[in-house]
Amino acid sequence: MSLLKPDVGPADHAQGPRDAPLVLVEYGDFQCPYCGEQYPEIKAVQAAMGDDLCFVFRHFPLAEAHPHAVHAAELTEAADTVGKFWEMHDRLYEHQSELDDRSLAGHARALGLDEALFQTVLDEEYEGRVRHDFLTGVRSGVNGTPSLFINGERYDGPRDAGSLIELLKAMRELQLQGS
Repeated sequence: MSLLKPDVGPADHAQGPRDAPLVLVEYGDFQCPYCGEQYPEIKAVQAAMGDDLCFVFRHFPLAEAHPHAVHAAELTEAADTVGKFWEMHDRLYEHQSELDDRSLAGHARALGLDEALFQTVLDEEYEGRVRHDFLTGVRSGVNGTPSLFINGERYDGPRDAGSLIELLKAMRELQLQGS
């Protein structure tokens, strides 16, 4: 069993209460077709679990297989500087076939990011942040995407929304019984 290293912290990109009883971490790659398939499943899980779930996204671009993944990840980091990480995250998964640099510039414009901020992506100013996530994934035993961790433990079971929701609800029930 692989454990998440490091634990979720304040620098992580998170949706939902950070003190939620259930924490779902995804190591993802914006160009990975399997991550694209996982995206709506995670959205459904978030909707079903509400405030019982904190969802965290960490970058794990598989650059050799997905040549646009690194710049896509860096674009989300640039967007984060103006409070639009999650908007860009969603947009890139919803337009996964449009991730070359020209398309990324269009996504940046669509969310109101200026040309100078987009240039920081091309200049790889966010490479360190993306690399940091990648290295935490390696330390956590990630070797492909998407990789999921639930409450710090790697999850390799079924990834459809129904299965994840069922598991998370059962985990929450056990937590409530134990308290």
